[in-house]
Amino acid sequence: MLFVPLVMLVMLMVLGVSIILSKKVKLNREKSSPFECGFDSNSNFRLPFSLRFFLITIIFLIFDVEIVMLLPAIYSLPKSILIYWSSVFFLFLLILLLGLFHEWKQGALNWAF
Repeated sequence: MLFVPLVMLVMLMVLGVSIILSKKVKLNREKSSPFECGFDSNSNFRLPFSLRFFLITIIFLIFDVEIVMLLPAIYSLPKSILIYWSSVFFLFLLILLLGLFHEWKQGALNWAF
């Protein structure tokens, strides 16, 4: 019952100590303005975005998620039936490789424009 007020009190004490001990800094216009890659991010014009880069990023995310889905299956290998696990693993890798070959054949993996 006293847990929540005690946590709030400790939180306020830590916040107060951090405010008291923090270094006071004067705000500088250049240091407080956003700066990214040598350009002002508040500009009104739009820079062209490479569609090739976007496509490679999407392909990477798809294959990365598939590999993340594969990792728990490796940990469950000792607890499962070997023939069932190997057939599911083979089918999963076959679908993954077919997708990779399809992207390669479509020319999505070429960096040349």
